[in-house]
Formats: sequence, C-alpha cells, structure tokens
Amino acid sequence: MTNAVAGIALWLWNRPGVRRIAATVLVIMALAPVIACDVAGPWGHRFYVGACPRPQLPVSESPQFNDQQHEIRALREQGFAGDFFAQIELAHRYEAMRVTDKNLEDPVEAATWYALALSNPTGYDRMAAHDQSNPNDHLRLIAHFDDCRAFERITAYNALNQILAHMDGGEWQKVKDRVIYVLSTQGAPGFETLARMHDSAFGPFGEPLDNDEARYAMGYPNHGGLSGVLQLFPRNDVDAYLYNDLAAQTGDVGAYVLLRDFEHGGPQRSSYAAFISTKVNRWVPPYEFYPPDAPASGVPMSDESQPRTDQQEAALSRIDELPFVHVADAMVYLGALPAPCDFPHLRPQDIQGLQAMLGRPQTGHLDQIEKVRAIQYAAVNGSARAQLVLAVMYSQGVGVPADYARAFHWFERAEEEGSPEAKYAISTYFSLGLAGVADQDKAQAVVHQLNAALAGFTPSADRLQAILARVNGAPHLPEREASW
Repeated sequence: MTNAVAGIALWLWNRPGVRRIAATVLVIMALAPVIACDVAGPWGHRFYVGACPRPQLPVSESPQFNDQQHEIRALREQGFAGDFFAQIELAHRYEAMRVTDKNLEDPVEAATWYALALSNPTGYDRMAAHDQSNPNDHLRLIAHFDDCRAFERITAYNALNQILAHMDGGEWQKVKDRVIYVLSTQGAPGFETLARMHDSAFGPFGEPLDNDEARYAMGYPNHGGLSGVLQLFPRNDVDAYLYNDLAAQTGDVGAYVLLRDFEHGGPQRSSYAAFISTKVNRWVPPYEFYPPDAPASGVPMSDESQPRTDQQEAALSRIDELPFVHVADAMVYLGALPAPCDFPHLRPQDIQGLQAMLGRPQTGHLDQIEKVRAIQYAAVNGSARAQLVLAVMYSQGVGVPADYARAFHWFERAEEEGSPEAKYAISTYFSLGLAGVADQDKAQAVVHQLNAALAGFTPSADRLQAILARVNGAPHLPEREASW
C-alpha cells in the first residue's frame, strides 16, 4: 500500500494543473483502506470521486456465500460487457481488498481485471475537455467524473504492477491469455484494443500517448515507469498488425480503415501482409471459453461472454440441429449425468449439476449457450467424442460461428485422443488444402488415411458426409447410427 501511495504521489506531482501541496494533502487522505468510487465529498476540484457510479448489484453486499456468488456473477456479466467500474470492482474483489473477500483472493484474476479495466476506452476517453477551475461551470460534474476515472486508473496501474512483481512466468502468461480471450469475445472493438496494446504509437493499454496515466506508467525524467505493466504486452508490429487484421476480418468497416492506416504507418508494415494473413487464418483464442476455475471459495470464474453479432446469434440458434445425444454424452463425460438419455428424460437436477460446473444460475432449464458449453467443457477436458463434435460444429457453423482454424484445431485434438474419424477428417483437410489452415500435402494425407484405417475407420467421403449430416440433424439418420 505504501508503494502504491508513493506512486500516486509522484503521478499527482507531475500532473498538470495540480499544485504540489494539494497533492501531498491528497496522498495523506489516500491512506484510507480503499479508495473507490463511493467515497463521498470533494477531494479538491481535480479529484472529486463522488461523481463515479458503483456497478449495480442484484443484492446488497454480504459476507454470506450465496450473496457473494450472485454479486461476482453480476459483476462478471457487466465486466465482460465492458463496464469499466465493474472491472475495477472485480479486480478489488479478487485482490481481497475487503476482509469479506479473503476467500476470493486470486492474484491472476485480480491482475486480469485490472488489465481489462486499463485497456477499456470508457475508462480513459475524456468527457469534459475544458478548464475546470471555474466553480460556476455547469460541466464541472462531468469533469469530476473524468477525474474519478483517472484516479481509478492510476490506482489500477500501481496495483497491477505490484501484483505482477510477485508472479512467475506461468502466471504472467495466464493473465495475458485471459485478457486476450475476453477482448476477443468483444469482436472488432476488442481486437482493435489488442492491436493498440501492441502498437508503440499508443500507451501501455492502448490509451493515447498523452494520457496522464499512460505517461506515468511509461515514466518521467525522474521516474523510471512501471516495468511490470510495460512488459505484460510487449510492443511489436507483428502482433499489432495481427489484431488489426482480425478486427477487419469481422467485417467491421472501421476496423478495415484502421488496418489500412496501420499498413501505411511504417516502411516495413505493408511487407507483413502475406505473413500476417497466414497467421490470421490460423489464429485461435487462448481458451475455448473462460477457464472455469473454482478457487477455495467455491465461486466459479464463469464465462459471461454473449453473442454480439448476427453471425454469432444465428450460429447459436442452430444448436438444436445438433442431435441431443451429443450433449448428453458430454454431460456423462463431465459426471453431470449418470447415463445418456434423450432430452425429454433429462432431470432438472442433472441440468443443475452442469450449471454448477459452469458457474451459471442453477435454473434446472438447459438453455442454448449451456448446450454449447457442455460440448466445449467436455472437449477441453479431454473427451475425444466431444472434440470431434465441436470440430464439426465449427466446420458447419452449428452453435458456434463457422471457423475453419478452430475446426482444424479440434480435429487435431480429437486425433491426439485416438479418434479415427478425426484422423480421416484431418487427411481431408491436407488433401484438399484449406488456405492458411492446412497446407496441401498429399503424402501427409495418405499417412493420416492409413492411420485412420488401422484404427478401424474405413476412409470414405460418404462416411465423413454422414458424420456431418448427423451433426446437422438430418432426419433420416438415426441418432446412434454409428459410434463416434
């Protein structure tokens, strides 16, 4: 805490328009246990924090487990949706800034949400670019809101740097992967944010270079900056180009314009085009869905991402085309169901078991996203059958948007688990060639076909088509016509 206060003091010392005496007084006041947006009263006109809203919670704060779990889920819903203050609050909760949150303490998760808050444009985009010294200015309240967000960001920068200083390389990678995953669920805006975070033309988390908090993190002449946060997402044109291209691939017109601007921003950037195109076609997010880790508290780290595009909505609406037997098989593999059954015979308590694993409300009613998550969760945990089903879902755009790179990834995973169908599917990818995903390689295709035959699967295009037809829900095919 002492280091954080000292860092804030230095930031205030260098902040334009703030007298050093006022900075000293503010730091003394900052020794309060938690500086948060519900601290009332004027802290000097530059740092009035009462203008900042708290995120809405479904119930009042309570140390009781059920209330705590409901609060965390509500905060995660808002955090995944891009609420800056919910992200800050989540970081505080996982950092265990309150005694009642000690059971939630998780440095990786705290660092993740601090990083997401710092990368959030709604945290640094100013709303009142004007002189705040006039006490009669009717926009002063908006200016106070800007000041509060700035104060929350500088506090987050210091807290994140301290957390990273006590982490090993594996924990750093987890933080990076989780940030990348959450931003990737946001479509073009998330990819654009990731591009800025790797672009030296922006601050450490994608803010403008003249942003006060960014300048503090990068260092002043008498201050070396925050080494941890500067190393979390190293600057390089390749990753910046990659994420700009991924944003453009979503079909967003603005992202396409930004990509063209980026290409013309340096003498070598345009030469990366072919190389980056291959990387984009092969890119898959670090996680299939947010790691559902359950710490000692028992409060799961749930994935609250929601479909954001028409393509995602359309794909999710098709999940009922998938024969339910595959969802049931996944639930059996996960231990949420004692034996396979058809949908009408699924019991509410079985559904609640799956929902508890996923950290979702235990309604006893299986919704569309939970059917997808059942397949994904089983695939992530090593079910060759679920991996094969998920690969075909990505191939066909059933439940999840069509994505050949991810389809190929899961065919590979299923092959590693010994699936003969996956061996043949990969041989097809190599035989036909899929631009940027599987390079055309006839010899490799023959090897995979032989391996598939030895594993008891006779390679045939008709057989592969039958598999796809079953996943697409063709009515003339019995649900258990063949084993997967």
